Amino acid sequence: MDILDIKKKIKEQQYEISFHAEKERYAEDISILDLENILLNGDIIEDYPEDLRGVSCLVLGYSHGRAIHVVCGYTTTDWLRIITVYLPKLPKWVNDKTRRVRGGQDA
Repeated sequence: MDILDIKKKIKEQQYEISFHAEKERYAEDISILDLENILLNGDIIEDYPEDLRGVSCLVLGYSHGRAIHVVCGYTTTDWLRIITVYLPKLPKWVNDKTRRVRGGQDA
């Protein structure tokens, strides 16, 4: 996925939020404006070109001093789909950009 295309889709309001992402967004107190700002100003930190569910990526951005991860992909009509959103934290994340290595050792 390309961050410039993601930004274009957000600017043109050509995106949808999955039910799962909506639940996570509410649970973490992340607003729609937060999501849009993260996708307009964030960076792709992981790319999943061979995901069986479709090409997707992980975007890292910041809002109100919080690191926020957004996983997004494309719909069959080429809209951007926000798949999930969450705050990176232990035990899965060592810091905003680094996953914990399986087996408990840090990268």
